[in-house]
Amino acid sequence: MKLTETHIQELYKFTRKHYVYFYDVQSELVDHLANDIEDIWQAQPNLSFQDARDTSFKKFGIFGFMDVIEAKQKQMNKRYRKILWRFFREWFTMPKLAVTSSTFLIIFFFFKLPHSKYILLGALLCLAIFDLTRQYRSRKKQQKKTKKKEKIFLLESMIGETRNGFSGVAFVNLFNFIHLSRVSFNSLENHWLLLLSLSVTLLILMFYVTAYLIPQKAEELLIETYPEYKMVQRL
Repeated sequence: MKLTETHIQELYKFTRKHYVYFYDVQSELVDHLANDIEDIWQAQPNLSFQDARDTSFKKFGIFGFMDVIEAKQKQMNKRYRKILWRFFREWFTMPKLAVTSSTFLIIFFFFKLPHSKYILLGALLCLAIFDLTRQYRSRKKQQKKTKKKEKIFLLESMIGETRNGFSGVAFVNLFNFIHLSRVSFNSLENHWLLLLSLSVTLLILMFYVTAYLIPQKAEELLIETYPEYKMVQRL
């Protein structure tokens, strides 16, 4: 006995009911459940679809699909780190290396200006307000997709969460460091200014890559990761 399309859709609903919200993870579980149910039917042909499904589900143990979800998240975290590193290291190859070097020099000479600390605090505040506005719009868009029950992929969610998480950590830590610093930047010796400039340059690059570059390339990355992505979006 083979599963029908109706059965397959029921399995998708079943996985969602059990806290599997990402389409790629749902698809993997549905494929596993479908094959297992057909094997169960070969041994017990009179078993109903619901009973066969529940028998298959029990094989996942008391935590249900949680172990599978955790394993997929670890796998995707590893992939995301590779994507992040790929985009980040591009800024240390020509011609982007020229932009990176220029940014570093601008920051270095900026720190030599009187009152650079307060100028930087003001710039950070303006940037934080601008970025929070973008985050709010992005969240609203994601909430609409969730309400409409549109298909959301694990990598897609990860790109958004990392973008928001890194932005918050970067702004808060940098603001606190500058605000609590008792020494004026322009009074520091050059070797400290060079180290500080390098740190800020790397932080800016990481922020730009996670908050803007990767989200802009999200669809391209999703197509690269999931061959079925374009077809799914048309459904």
